[in-house]
Amino acid sequence: MKPTIAFVTGGYSGESVISYKSAITIQNNLDHDRFTVYRIDITPDGWFHPLPDGTRITVDRNDFSLLIEGKRIVFDAVLIGIHGTPGEDGKLQGYFDLLGLPYTSCDAAVSALTFNKRFTVAVAAFNGINVARSAILIKGRVESPDEAVRDLQFPVFVKANNGGSSIGMSRVNKPSEELGVAIEKAFREDDQVLIEEFIAGREFTIGVFRSKGEIITLPFTEVKSKKEFFDFEAKYSADLNEETTPAIVEESIAAKVRATAKKIYEVFNCRGIIRIDFIYNEEKRELFMLEINTVPGQSEASIVPQQLKVFGWSLKAFYSSLIDEALGR
Repeated sequence: MKPTIAFVTGGYSGESVISYKSAITIQNNLDHDRFTVYRIDITPDGWFHPLPDGTRITVDRNDFSLLIEGKRIVFDAVLIGIHGTPGEDGKLQGYFDLLGLPYTSCDAAVSALTFNKRFTVAVAAFNGINVARSAILIKGRVESPDEAVRDLQFPVFVKANNGGSSIGMSRVNKPSEELGVAIEKAFREDDQVLIEEFIAGREFTIGVFRSKGEIITLPFTEVKSKKEFFDFEAKYSADLNEETTPAIVEESIAAKVRATAKKIYEVFNCRGIIRIDFIYNEEKRELFMLEINTVPGQSEASIVPQQLKVFGWSLKAFYSSLIDEALGR
């Protein structure tokens, strides 16, 4: 009998629009000969399975099941395709852990940790991985932003501490003119704001996953934004950025990116597919980790599908591998 898989999409944040774009790619490349798949939309209005005629079947959250035409549908594993909360920050993972349901992403603790950018860089630095210097601001406890950035060198990036897709992110070159506006913008997305020193260099991003016990690094991408930095608009607009896969670099640099990516995957005890963003500073010849994405985008504009194509894997084989790894747990 084919395993029954719940494919969850949607979400509670502004990143849900990216979740639905990823969902198109994922649904078009699932192996329905091997798996029976039910899409589950998780939204602020409810959790439901949409039928072809537009009917919405409500999920029984007591056991994460569906009742369709008198038949109870239970799942063998969950394919998580939600960017942002609650699918990338550990909340759903904790729920599935309580139910004993395996899933394709990092576990609850790792998801929660990596969703918090400040905690992520702290753990990385503790393990000898280069990161940018930063400061954190918490809503309701902000006495003086100028004092918080006193030890940082400008330019800096101001971003929501919890979140992804570069939503609410700004680059600040002149603190006296731009810092306050950037902080207000980031606070509209989160109660915590991270201020991080700018590191000059080449931006690389790499997909990493585990298959049959082996950590696999995909051919990594160099990203060059036509805007001042790789913000939300540039990320999802092909004409605003240039992505080269594989990146054209010396083998010594490529080896450093791959080795550091594997180390991060192990240090953070990751599962499934993650994407790690780096800056390589050519003057210092050092690699700096920016952040870890535990549910990376899968839309047509996303990087991981590009890297898989160069790697020689079909998306169908890749998603099947993720599901097999979950079922194996």
